[in-house]
Amino acid sequence: MTTTTLAVLVPLLPFLGAAAGLLLGRRAPGFVRPLAVLPTLAAAVLAVVVAVRQDGGKAIDASTQLTPTGSVPIDLALHLDGFAALAAILVGIVASCVQIYSTGYLRDDPRYPSYAALVSLFTSAMLLVVYSGDLMVLLVGWEIMGICSYFLVGHYWETPEARAASLKAFLVTKLGDVPFLIGLFALAADAGTFRITGILGAVAADAVEHPTLIALLLLAGVAGKSAQFPLHTWLPDAMAGPTPVSALIHAATMVAAGIYFVARLLPLFAASAAAMTVLAVMAAVTMVGSALAALAQDDIKRVLAYSTIGQLGYMSGALAVGDRGAAVFHLLSHGAFKALLFLAAGVIIHAAGTNSLAAMSRMSGLSKRVPDAYWTMTVALLALAAIPPFAGFFSKEAVLVAAEHTALGDSETAPATAGWFVLVAALLTAVLTAAYAIRLWLLTFRGRGAEAPDHGRQPLSMTTVLWVLAVPSLAFGLTAGRLPRWFDGHALTPTLTTAVLGTGVALVGGLVTYGAWRHSTALAARPPIGAVAAHPDAEPAVSEAEAIATHTPAYGDIAAAHDPADPARLLLGPLHRHAAAGFHVDALYSVLFVRPVRAAARLVRFLDREVVDTYVRGSGTGTRWLGTAVRRAQTGNVQTYLSALLAGSVVLAIAAVVLSNVNAGS
Repeated sequence: MTTTTLAVLVPLLPFLGAAAGLLLGRRAPGFVRPLAVLPTLAAAVLAVVVAVRQDGGKAIDASTQLTPTGSVPIDLALHLDGFAALAAILVGIVASCVQIYSTGYLRDDPRYPSYAALVSLFTSAMLLVVYSGDLMVLLVGWEIMGICSYFLVGHYWETPEARAASLKAFLVTKLGDVPFLIGLFALAADAGTFRITGILGAVAADAVEHPTLIALLLLAGVAGKSAQFPLHTWLPDAMAGPTPVSALIHAATMVAAGIYFVARLLPLFAASAAAMTVLAVMAAVTMVGSALAALAQDDIKRVLAYSTIGQLGYMSGALAVGDRGAAVFHLLSHGAFKALLFLAAGVIIHAAGTNSLAAMSRMSGLSKRVPDAYWTMTVALLALAAIPPFAGFFSKEAVLVAAEHTALGDSETAPATAGWFVLVAALLTAVLTAAYAIRLWLLTFRGRGAEAPDHGRQPLSMTTVLWVLAVPSLAFGLTAGRLPRWFDGHALTPTLTTAVLGTGVALVGGLVTYGAWRHSTALAARPPIGAVAAHPDAEPAVSEAEAIATHTPAYGDIAAAHDPADPARLLLGPLHRHAAAGFHVDALYSVLFVRPVRAAARLVRFLDREVVDTYVRGSGTGTRWLGTAVRRAQTGNVQTYLSALLAGSVVLAIAAVVLSNVNAGS
């Protein structure tokens, strides 16, 4: 087969698996798991083959006209370069691990067939985004991911948290998609094509007349899809969905799509210094704010959710300083260790019977109960904290190096101001990242109190994928010297200055947090602040759903717990309350947007029911009265009808005579 044919099969196989899974889910349930795993696994293998054939060389383009439009054509196009080849491998591997993990995690779930089909469709949509060479086809995958996220986040629809989270994720991302769509049409109008190669050619020829406006419109959609400030609020709440879904969304699909899109069209954004500065500020605020919020969360998955927002901020920062190689390098590295973190968190939640770090800190021996999750999560957290030689160290250093070069004026792609914004925010975030990573590890695995219950070994399908993902989390960074030829040729290896600085601030953050934990552990001898409410003997998915549903009743807050032994309270001081609430961005949106919209909806409902319906009912009543009056005249007596006809004729005759006399007199 040709490389183009193989590339077509990569997104097609998961799509066919999704369709077959939905059709056979009830009739032949024994085929559901093979149809979920095998097509996705085959797509991952084919993505590797496509990458080997592409080999970081010249981009491979193929297209056929999808439909004539009369103006700007829409093509079914493929664009396979180094970025697309490596991103597709990430999507395929993570999606395969999620599907395998889910066979154990949701082993008795009655809705597993639809769940597995949606995961396959989600995967297919992201692969379409990765390989697409036409923005309209890319938009199809972009929107399919949005609707899949709605259904998957709301998988536990019996719980109000899941219902609210799915609706919020859908609405917030759609809020960004409206200007995004306008930006796509404006871009096509200027460039005369939806083809990515044609658009980049138009940018190079300075044929795009409104680069700043278009770039800012597109950034709105990117902020929504990739959970960047100010449209980031949906992602922490999306933790109400199953843990495998969280791993897929955070590591390789939805939130990665926005970063990948900007990397694809970076020359367009670089044509506007204002757009690059806006992107840099957005990245800086996102990085620091999300890291502070992660440090204050009690739900283990919400810690990881805010962590994802911050790491996406690193990627946005790399794009803001004009280095898409560093951005995609961190996207690939982050995809591996973040998928591992979420899947390990799913094992831990099942073993502990709770998602609360405060409750886990009152358990001892949890690391012995889940040794696979313990060791692999330790690797992933070290990668997240950017400790050498783990993968996160090399990819994060690539971002710092790019920011340093731009800040010092060594880059012509982005303004120096953008470089300073990104560099300062990235170093501050490195301190905070190490802090919340070591806090999560200490509260989870170094708890003191009653012995953690022994629920036996976790399913092999859940523990095996942890070790599979641990390999790139540990070793992927070692490929930094070979990756530049797959990207733009920029060096991705750390410099001595950034390596010492980045590692130093990370170690400071970790050591300070460890000291705060040692100081606050004396307070842990107090009575536990909550109970483990989930049933530990249930399947993992049921345990997680109950843990989410009982967190607020147990602790009074979905995000935080009033735990005096939490080192974050000592580190953040009075800022802790605000950080735990996400700096009240949701409350601000409620005042500015939600309440006015609801008030307008109530007004519309009043006008509809009391005004419009009154007129409708009045017209019906008038017609009914008229009918009653006419009905009384219908007696059935022929003499009466003739008399009325004669009388009417006389009246008409008299009226005609009168009118003729009047006209004659005038």
